Amino acid sequence: MKLLVAAVILLGLSATAADAIDLAELAPCRPAAARLCDRSGGMTWGNLLRCGATLAAHSWRVGDQCRAVLRKYGQL
Repeated sequence: MKLLVAAVILLGLSATAADAIDLAELAPCRPAAARLCDRSGGMTWGNLLRCGATLAAHSWRVGDQCRAVLRKYGQL
């Protein structure tokens, strides 16, 4: 039973690590997010991740590097 639990935990951790987003790649979108997204909860990386749809809707107002990030993560 302990082996099964350990295997499930290991599987879960490996799946999470495989889908991890490199937060340094999101940096080009930070200034646009500060202008266009809801900042009521503060300007955190979590809020930046949630405002991808807003940035995509206003893609003509964000820079080329931010558009490249949005394309990479499937928002554009």
